[in-house]
Amino acid sequence: MKRIYADHGKKTKLEFAVFPAPQISLAVVEPYNVVLNTYTTLELADCTFMFDNEAMYSICRRHLNIERPSYTNVNRLAGGCLNVDFMKFQINLVPYLRIHHPLVAYSPLLSSEHIYKEKSTTKDITIFNPLIQVASL
Repeated sequence: MKRIYADHGKKTKLEFAVFPAPQISLAVVEPYNVVLNTYTTLELADCTFMFDNEAMYSICRRHLNIERPSYTNVNRLAGGCLNVDFMKFQINLVPYLRIHHPLVAYSPLLSSEHIYKEKSTTKDITIFNPLIQVASL
C-alpha cells in the first residue's frame, strides 16, 4: 500500500478488504493480518469497502438458497460491474478523510429462480437490513 501511495499519490485509491470468519479460517495468522492491514488503510486508502466472509456465506445460504457456498459463489457475490467513476465513489461516500469505510449492502437480493417470480416492496429493498449487509457489525 505504501508503494502504491508513493507512486500514485493524487489518484483515488479504493480498497476492497475481505475480513476472515473465525468458523472458516484457514490460517492462524489471519486475525493478525487483519489488524495490521486495517490500521494501514486509515492512512493510505481513500475509500475502503469492507466485506466479511461470514456475512457473505450467510447471504449465499439465506438469500440465494445455496446450502454449501463455495469460494466461487462468494466471489461472484462480491464482484460485479460498476458504471461509475472511481473519483465519484470517494466524493459521494466519504464525508471526512478519516471516515472512509462505507457500509456495503445488496438490495434487492434474489436468487436466479426467484428473480421473476417475486414482487419487491419498498420495505423489502431497504439496504439497512442487517441480513443483506456484507460485513457483520
